[in-house]
Amino acid sequence: MRVTGGVDTHLDTHHAAALDQVGRVLGTAAFPVSRRGFADLLRWLTELGELDRVGIEGTGSYGATLTRFLAERGVTVIEVDRPNRKERRRAGKSDPIDAINAARAVQSGAAAGTPKLRTGPVEAIRVLRVERSGAVKARVAAWQQLNALLVTAPLELGASLQALPARERLTRCARMRIENTEILTDPHLALKTALRRLAARIQALDSEIAAVDVDLSALVAAIAPSTLALFGVGTDVAGQLLVTAGDNPDRLHSDAAFARLCGVAPIPASSGRTNRHRLHRGGDRQANRALYITTIVRLGRHQPTRDYMTRRREQGLTKREIIRCLKRYLARELLTAIRTDFAALDAI
Repeated sequence: MRVTGGVDTHLDTHHAAALDQVGRVLGTAAFPVSRRGFADLLRWLTELGELDRVGIEGTGSYGATLTRFLAERGVTVIEVDRPNRKERRRAGKSDPIDAINAARAVQSGAAAGTPKLRTGPVEAIRVLRVERSGAVKARVAAWQQLNALLVTAPLELGASLQALPARERLTRCARMRIENTEILTDPHLALKTALRRLAARIQALDSEIAAVDVDLSALVAAIAPSTLALFGVGTDVAGQLLVTAGDNPDRLHSDAAFARLCGVAPIPASSGRTNRHRLHRGGDRQANRALYITTIVRLGRHQPTRDYMTRRREQGLTKREIIRCLKRYLARELLTAIRTDFAALDAI
């Protein structure tokens, strides 16, 4: 008997279901999130028959550790999207139902994507980018709080600081002298204390972001020299597209699949005599943003791209439509470069 597994993942427990080759439910069971729990889950599936594939919901979050565990043991893992809301309203919602639906999605072919391995250098890039993103957001929030305090500050303090350039304003706030006191009963003293602490926080975040940028620059340059060599592609763009492709870019069977993953593949929107395509709003929006940045840079400084813009405008396309075309072509060019870089890594 060939068995297809499905797993609904959570923080503390994973719920698994098993189907036979004709779709009958062989059983469901819950397992704790631990190496022993993963081993018990795999043993339970294999005892029911010959394990074919396992569909896992949330391979990039709660199911990441289980995905790695099964992949290391040679089990074919399929990435399963969340069930659509219409089906959930009709059939109900529970962990066993979600696990069974995951297995059915694998058997029907509705789910066929290979999950990211998250075991190579690209995972290191992703982790550092997560840290940098959090630090940047915290710095923006700290700047907003500091400026908001200056708006409501007494005129002699707030007006003088607001007139300064941002960096000089930050330095002045960080150097404010505070009288030693146990209880800040004076609002003016409390304000100066808050401004100094916020300035110190911003400076610490500046140092953290600079350190992460150094690490990312060295890491991306070592992994993807061909990608970085493309016109308009910097460390941020290359790092984001590497994370989107994952440590196993061979899972992307074509440049069209990569374009769809980045949200730059047009979707048919034709009806009757109307033949057109519309923008695809799915995919990785950060990857879409990276492609947009590179496209804008090329439109400003890359002569072949500028010539393409002129030619397509003469054909009646708008600037927005031309940018969408350029992003699609750029996805093909970048996937080729990423594959070249990974082939060089494998050869080492």
